[in-house]
Amino acid sequence: MDQVPFWVAGRAASADDVVTIRNPYDGRVVGRTTNAGPEQVEQAVAAAVAVTDEAAALPAHVRAAALDHVSRRLAERAEEIARLITAENGKPIKWARVEVTRAVSTFRWAAEEARRFSGELQRLDTDPAGAGRLALVRRVPRGPVLGIAPFNFPLNLVAHKVAPALAVGAPIVVKPAPATPLTALLLGEILAETDLPPGMFSVLPLSNERTAELVPDPRLPVVSFTGSGPVGAAIRRSVPDKHVTLELGGNAAVLICEDWAADADLTWAAQRIATFANYQAGQSCIAVQRVFVHEWLYDGFLPRLVAAVEALPVGDPSDDATEVGPLISEDAARRVEEWVDEAATAGAHILVGGRRDGASYPPTVLTDVPPDARVASDEVFGPVLVVEQVTDDAAGLAAINDSAYGLQAGVFTHSVQTAFTAHRVLQVGGVIVGDVPSFRAEQMPYGGVKGSGVGREGLRSAMDDYTEPRVMVLTNIEL
Repeated sequence: MDQVPFWVAGRAASADDVVTIRNPYDGRVVGRTTNAGPEQVEQAVAAAVAVTDEAAALPAHVRAAALDHVSRRLAERAEEIARLITAENGKPIKWARVEVTRAVSTFRWAAEEARRFSGELQRLDTDPAGAGRLALVRRVPRGPVLGIAPFNFPLNLVAHKVAPALAVGAPIVVKPAPATPLTALLLGEILAETDLPPGMFSVLPLSNERTAELVPDPRLPVVSFTGSGPVGAAIRRSVPDKHVTLELGGNAAVLICEDWAADADLTWAAQRIATFANYQAGQSCIAVQRVFVHEWLYDGFLPRLVAAVEALPVGDPSDDATEVGPLISEDAARRVEEWVDEAATAGAHILVGGRRDGASYPPTVLTDVPPDARVASDEVFGPVLVVEQVTDDAAGLAAINDSAYGLQAGVFTHSVQTAFTAHRVLQVGGVIVGDVPSFRAEQMPYGGVKGSGVGREGLRSAMDDYTEPRVMVLTNIEL
């Protein structure tokens, strides 16, 4: 099995610290690469700094053409990449294919945004002192970006670091998750096919310890991190003078409102919740974790939900029929097992699931969960649903807000007024009406409040985060 190179300033490289990647489902070796050494990290950062001015001055058509090329090549190699994602991540192949399709869209949107990232004109003659003056406000890159990506979307969440950086002309050094570097390295191979200048991108497998040493480097003024809350909080504390964006997850909730009462409505909601609580084995920041149901709908809804969860095909992620595969590791599955057992000991009832098998944990539904149990109050990041009754819609919205997190929420309602009320009162980054909170379009602002982070992903939103406004005032202009 060939050793996969990493990418330093657009060129393939390797080192002595060999990393072996195994399939979480069956333990077989998927591939090998190496962690970058200190000298190669320094080369990558120095190259990013050296190319900063050239990158910022790249014409829009050059940046857009590179992004279009990546989008096109991802589409051409879609099945190969999807199978690599499944092999190193354990994600069922049907969902890996969805991830590749999303990454194709991410780079396509970035190319479109690069073409129209033009700034704005402001009339300044709105007051007498500004007569004859016109302001042009353009956004310019803050400088090289350090992008730190998680394991759960090893392609598309890397894409959401790389694509907006290239779109604005900012060099980027990418650190993929230690468990899933191979997909990011394949993306590096495609990036190397473009005409971008050397230094515009590097993809460096690194240990978490080595990454922590890189974060404070003053030559990387922007840090974009997606991952766990404690790590993100530590990054923010360690570099208060940097521009830091953090997507730190949540314990996403849905509310079944009083008007969502038809049999077809309840069945559909149950199927959507069952699917999107478990579609990444629960390893998604917006996977459904908490379900609040109006009390008079509870007895009709709960059996539907349990049946939908029980019907999910579980097993080999390379099988087209599989909906739920393993977690990223046996340690991750053991943690989920510990949290569920802890809740059960405290009085929760396990309606389905609850028995771990290696790195796999079955889709699980819990009721009567104490509010302080970790499966309810923290991010379980596993295939576990907690279901609770509420007395009315207002109580359900309050229950959603009773969380340290605030990423996205789903509200099942037919009422436009209820939708607007939810949008006004819910302390989250996004409200999905009539569906689960697990929906995300690549172009929309995506991020959260409270413990779910700061800043927004989504192409234009991330481009704003990677840049800062610069004003030019023209004088003696007749308007």
